[in-house]
Amino acid sequence: MLKLESFPVGPLGCNCSLLWDPATGRGVVVDPGGDGAKIRRRVEALGFTVTSLLHTHAHFDHVGATKELQDLWQCPAHLHGEDGFLIEALAQQTGMFGMPAIPRPDMVPLAAGDRHLDLTTLHTPGHTPGSCCFHGAFEKGQVVLAGDTLFRGGVGRTDLWGGSWDHLEESIRRELYVLDGATLVIPGHGPATTIGEEAGGNPFVRA
Repeated sequence: MLKLESFPVGPLGCNCSLLWDPATGRGVVVDPGGDGAKIRRRVEALGFTVTSLLHTHAHFDHVGATKELQDLWQCPAHLHGEDGFLIEALAQQTGMFGMPAIPRPDMVPLAAGDRHLDLTTLHTPGHTPGSCCFHGAFEKGQVVLAGDTLFRGGVGRTDLWGGSWDHLEESIRRELYVLDGATLVIPGHGPATTIGEEAGGNPFVRA
């Protein structure tokens, strides 16, 4: 059974998640948005080998440490192809927010239905065209790593590059609110929630 640990990284406090299988000693890192040394230390302390870096989308605060960790662990980094233009524009992204430039990683295309370490990829466009969530089970039950698609009491912005409110609303209803209500939601920023809490009480999108 997978174990899960999440913690904020980078200047915008992106939630980076580590999921690993103690039985095999293999795991993945989701959204390595910054503080590469911190992520490396946690992985080493937990004692697993990283097989993949997964990304919910390609905004700079979710890929800030990707190239550093990719070079360190020699593992693939996965991103939905429709967010490729955001990787090409990383320098413009950081420049608009007054942040220093970050190295551009090499990405392997990610598609709906792809599975990594028993996590299933859900394509949830809206915040960005290639936004994805990762759904699976860990030792305490079902979990979905929602990126900037769904937050506790909120949803992702749609006024940035390629965003679409209509697509976001449809994605949340079609891909997330159909999950079991007890499913733990780890958003891209801020505190965790559950599918049930958001489906019944999110002020922006309800089931």
